[in-house]
Amino acid sequence: MSRLRSILTTCLLALASITTFLSAAWGAMALWYQLPFPPAVKAALVAAWVLIAMTALGLAWRERSWLGFAAYAVAFVLLSIWWNTLAPSNNREWADDVASMTSGTINGNLVTLQNVRNFDWRSETDYTPRWERRDYDLDRLVSADMILSSWGLPGIAHTLVSFGFDDGRYVTFSVEIRKEKTESFSAIGGFFKDFEMSVVAADERDIVRVRTNIRQEDDHLFRVQVSQPTLRSLFLAYVAEANALVHTPRFYHTVTANCTTIVYHMMARIVGGLPMDYRLLLSSKLDGYVYDAGALTQGYSLETLRERGRITERARAADADPDFSTAIRRGIPGADPAVTPPH
Repeated sequence: MSRLRSILTTCLLALASITTFLSAAWGAMALWYQLPFPPAVKAALVAAWVLIAMTALGLAWRERSWLGFAAYAVAFVLLSIWWNTLAPSNNREWADDVASMTSGTINGNLVTLQNVRNFDWRSETDYTPRWERRDYDLDRLVSADMILSSWGLPGIAHTLVSFGFDDGRYVTFSVEIRKEKTESFSAIGGFFKDFEMSVVAADERDIVRVRTNIRQEDDHLFRVQVSQPTLRSLFLAYVAEANALVHTPRFYHTVTANCTTIVYHMMARIVGGLPMDYRLLLSSKLDGYVYDAGALTQGYSLETLRERGRITERARAADADPDFSTAIRRGIPGADPAVTPPH
């Protein structure tokens, strides 16, 4: 019996130790990313937090005492209470490219977007900011293109959706981190309430060109094949999401609330039945997910659509060309009228 009790105690200690280790690691990152102190002070407080966890583990294994775990549990509850007081805000010193928030009003078929971004980018730090009011007639909405922008992180790409109208205009929606002036993107920080979230509507010469030409990212464009009612609903879903964030700020999350998962949830509400898939997390493979759903241009292999949809060099060549949107679509199945489907 005593041997069984000893084995059981050891198993419970091991489980408690794993829980303590994982929660302590989470707590250390939460403190590092959210404490409003200089790095030296934050480092000292993180070290103190780790010391509490290590002391609990030491007491448990050396003294077979649960008092250390109890003390750590109290500390973790206090940390959790503090964590839950952290609230998103729309009132911070924002970086220029997310300083304004897109919003929309709907009057019948007419959608008026406020704060459509149309920056003229010369470099990451040299640009002419422009925020514009634009009107869009939903009866003239004819297309949607998915753009995947990769910057070298394996498996990860930024997802944009660009809507086209029969007068040749395009407006691109992008779910982005709303970073402050002193911040830069961090995938790890995105797990720890480091950024708010914003829906940015922008001109393609801004939001596509800044990625391909200024940030040297690699972009692919795919024509999405959905019905006109679905197209319209997706456009309005973006507007609704933008309006919601204006009124109720929300934290960006690297996994659960990012540029891909937000689009998935919008589409799932519109058409229903969309399966969860690992490619919603490995967003550079999102084109394969959409292809398997039958929503990319038919009659071509995925490899062909990827090859012909790479717009990086065309975007760099077009640069500030007023006909930028036409130039980047040359040769893309479904997006270029001159490309006829195979027989």
